[in-house]
Amino acid sequence: MHPKNQQIGVTLVELILSMVIISIALTGVLTVMNLTVSHSADPIIQHQATAIAESYLEEILLQAYQNPVGGYSGVDRSQFDDVDDYNGLSNVGVKDHLGNSVAALANYNVSVAVSAVTLTDSVQAKKVTVTVSLSGLGSSLNLVGYRADY
Repeated sequence: MHPKNQQIGVTLVELILSMVIISIALTGVLTVMNLTVSHSADPIIQHQATAIAESYLEEILLQAYQNPVGGYSGVDRSQFDDVDDYNGLSNVGVKDHLGNSVAALANYNVSVAVSAVTLTDSVQAKKVTVTVSLSGLGSSLNLVGYRADY
């Protein structure tokens, strides 16, 4: 048996104090979870932007260094036959090499800049910069490649 002056259970002050401590800890955990969940798609978006830029860059770098005799010089991407044809290309939404929109990638914007550069040992080349951005996001991805005149 317990003596009459010994308490059994918890007081109201102890109960309120434990509730405050638990709620502070729970707030910290939920804040971290919210931050993690809100940024969980960022790597996927970045990977998709990289794949788009690589695709455009590969298409461009496989073209001739300069316009072939009797080559095309218009704005129809399906007929581009040299690297310079892509200079100034700007697609709102990703398009394939024939100019058809890719519906699943409509939120990505692509632009291309081509400039002449001289590499080491006086090698003439064209610097191709492909920029991919996602509508609504402030960041963009730049991918650079070089097409040499060999």
